[in-house]
Amino acid sequence: MKRRCVVLHWIRCKFYVFVLSLFVVLVYIKISMDNSIYIEPYGATQRSLRAQPLDGINCTAIYDLEPVEIGKSLELRRKNIVEAGDGSIVSFTADCKNYIEQRGYNEVMITDEECSFPIAYSLVVHKNSAMVERILRAIYTPNNIYCIHYDQKSSKDFIAAMMNLEKCFPNVFVASKIESVQYAHITRLNADLNCLSDLLSSEVKWKYVINLCGQDFPLKSNYELVTELKKLNGANMLESSRPSELKKQRFQFQYELKDMSYEYHKMPVKTSIAKDPPPHDIQMFVGSAYFVLTRDFVSYIMNNQLAKDFLQWTADTYSPDEHFWATMARVPGVPGEISRSEPDVTDLESRTRLVKWNYLEGQLYPQCTGTHRRSVCIFGAAELRWLLEDGHWFANKFDPKIDPVVIKCLEEKLEEKQHQQCLRPRVALGRCFG
Repeated sequence: MKRRCVVLHWIRCKFYVFVLSLFVVLVYIKISMDNSIYIEPYGATQRSLRAQPLDGINCTAIYDLEPVEIGKSLELRRKNIVEAGDGSIVSFTADCKNYIEQRGYNEVMITDEECSFPIAYSLVVHKNSAMVERILRAIYTPNNIYCIHYDQKSSKDFIAAMMNLEKCFPNVFVASKIESVQYAHITRLNADLNCLSDLLSSEVKWKYVINLCGQDFPLKSNYELVTELKKLNGANMLESSRPSELKKQRFQFQYELKDMSYEYHKMPVKTSIAKDPPPHDIQMFVGSAYFVLTRDFVSYIMNNQLAKDFLQWTADTYSPDEHFWATMARVPGVPGEISRSEPDVTDLESRTRLVKWNYLEGQLYPQCTGTHRRSVCIFGAAELRWLLEDGHWFANKFDPKIDPVVIKCLEEKLEEKQHQQCLRPRVALGRCFG
């Protein structure tokens, strides 16, 4: 009898512990839910009837650096920010007509000037389809053309979302050849080259091509980009500088792709084998993976034997995308050539990409108001005005889970600027679609 009572008491205790644990878990979930904000796959042109967490943000006040509005954005950042997953984007883009209307793609306005100056884009992306879609919406016009290169390692839902984007637009397509992209490896360069090859084959006679990644965002409207591109007058725009002794090691030795036990899984590792000098007595320059290139230059890269030989030579170097473009742009006689005798073109002179490095903050640009990842600033809302006025065309990095307000406000401000240009007196609207 006594033993039976002990067993019953033990069962009761276990039950009470279970109930108490369940209560604690439910309370924790409730608190977490109350402290979460959900960013749906709608940007500044959101048509949903449901109130969104960023609806109360006044982007003009953010631009004017009003303390109360900046404080609101900081308060939002303290919450658990939950962005739509790839599966949600697959569902959202499944019905193309509804998706296009909800996101306002059918309301994009362009001028005749833009209509006659199509731009090509190479988007090399691998995750976060919600952000990729927001980038596409921000740069989209019906006369431009867009190549998307996803990664062989991307999730099934991410790939499905990219395929849906291709299905929904006549001027958006997925690259015909897909790489398994590895950090600092030739596969990253090949991903862009695959898109460039497809873009050259397209029916759209684009003038310039711009490459982007999944954490970039535009700082100029399409009208402003066309105006700036025309000023280049057939020149390429990209970083191209003489290499330091440290940077020279990236291409003076052979590198082998090896398995890693941390973030990148695989990376090129330096060997003791010295490389032969570059073919054709090519003089080496270094820069970044980002570019603004003329159609003629891209055609040269694809068809000229010197370019093909140099590409093959770079295959076992470290991060070849950061010296391939910078070097080829300086080859005598290439379309849009930057003369070898010209000074270095740094990331401040080239307006292709604004990147804020933490060790240069306070010297070359103001302090980061977001956070840092591998020494690079992920921008915050308080940098909105500076981003729009700095003069660069695109910036990196943005992350809606770090600061969703700065992305929302860039969307809003760029759309305002595009509408203002299109609605000016005596401006003809483009008729290049439909």
